[in-house]
Amino acid sequence: MSNKTTIGDKLRTYLKHPGSFIIMLLVMLATIITFAVLIFLIAYILINGVPHLKPSLFSLEYTSENASVVPALVNTVIMTLLSLLIAVPFGIFSAIFLVEYAGRGNKFVEVIRLTTETLSGIPSIVYGLFGMLFFVNTLGWGFSLLAGAFTMAIMILPLIMRTTEEALKSVPDSYREGSFGLGAGKLRTVFRIVLPSAIPGVLAGVILAIGRIVGETAALMYTSGTVAQIPDSIMGSGRTLALHMYNLSSEGLYMDQAYATAVILLLLVVGINTLSSVIARKLTKA
Repeated sequence: MSNKTTIGDKLRTYLKHPGSFIIMLLVMLATIITFAVLIFLIAYILINGVPHLKPSLFSLEYTSENASVVPALVNTVIMTLLSLLIAVPFGIFSAIFLVEYAGRGNKFVEVIRLTTETLSGIPSIVYGLFGMLFFVNTLGWGFSLLAGAFTMAIMILPLIMRTTEEALKSVPDSYREGSFGLGAGKLRTVFRIVLPSAIPGVLAGVILAIGRIVGETAALMYTSGTVAQIPDSIMGSGRTLALHMYNLSSEGLYMDQAYATAVILLLLVVGINTLSSVIARKLTKA
């Protein structure tokens, strides 16, 4: 009964202020539309893709008959690991420098942040062209997983830097002061106290970065290539799941397999997000 009274009181309060009532309706409408679009996309992919998940789709080698996703899946995992291996250390250490070591109001820090925000807004096709001109042609790496990984690392670096920076800022200063009061130095305080407390926020940035790597097509098309096989080394060419799906749909002959690939891609992203959330919770409890 008290809940009904509370809800009724809130409604009467909103009705007394037409502007607040309109804003409340707009917020609720936006929430419903966003949720409905998400459900529609997931349902559309599952309805069109699940019936075409056949054993031939999971053959070890790609052929024109089976359109196997296994090589693309393996290439996606390799590309993700390589990109994170390059970008995560640079992103985290850069954020630590900006928050913990650079003085507040430092002009150099402002330039770095402006550059980071600028990099975040550059279209992926521009990154792809840069990667092709520099990594593929100038350095002579050719179309390879390594060229694609370095290109993706540059793309996700601003994202990891900004999320890590905000996570470090959210750690209370009392943690640092307590550590200093116990005689710990700056380096020990950062890596033993501040950084472990910011791990959930850092992982959130890594999760977003993984989502961008897994879903990227334009940049990888010009750097890693479109070969539908598992390369012998990271200097070989190979395409990821998103690029595999794009190629299947653009050819127009494998639409069923393209929808099935979309289902696998969706499950992969959900699985990665779930695993990352579990790891974040365990680290927070520890």
